[in-house]
Amino acid sequence: MIKIKVFIFVIVLFTITCKNKTQLTYNPIGYFSSQYNLETGAPRQGALVPDSKGIIILDEKYMKALNSLNQFEYIWVLFHFHEAKGYENIVKPPESNHEFGLFATRSPRRPNPIGLSLIKLDSIVKNKLYVSGIDIFDKTPVLDIKPFLPSVDCMITEKNMIAEYYLGHHTENYINDSLVKIFIEGEKK
Repeated sequence: MIKIKVFIFVIVLFTITCKNKTQLTYNPIGYFSSQYNLETGAPRQGALVPDSKGIIILDEKYMKALNSLNQFEYIWVLFHFHEAKGYENIVKPPESNHEFGLFATRSPRRPNPIGLSLIKLDSIVKNKLYVSGIDIFDKTPVLDIKPFLPSVDCMITEKNMIAEYYLGHHTENYINDSLVKIFIEGEKK
């Protein structure tokens, strides 16, 4: 009887341990303040609208983590697409004539809705980062910030340029109106 109880205890402990190893938890370090939301839409990519402005407001406990960041002109911002709903494995980007596998696109609707934007760091005041060239909705949770390093973050190759050309450049700088409903919220046409 004792052997059975020990065996059951070991199985339960093993199950709990295995579940904990596969679970990931991220907590926002702050949030984004911008003029963009579901109603207004947002630039497709911040670089397309370099004058767009916003503020990253960090939790004050991270103020020391900003030390030396002002030495960089551009930063990578990782964030949670808090307005995105669901995902599909095959995606037809707005205004594209092609369908692609989800991971060959920058769709906000992803299994793990994590966004990555390269934005210009204009200034830092206490726990606020004033930025431009943004494409992020208001109240978007910020997960991390990293400096842009041109020596390693820019890989211009023939293959990448051909892929980007094939994917297609867009004539519209903003995702708004019906495109928000389709591309972010996942509604069908």
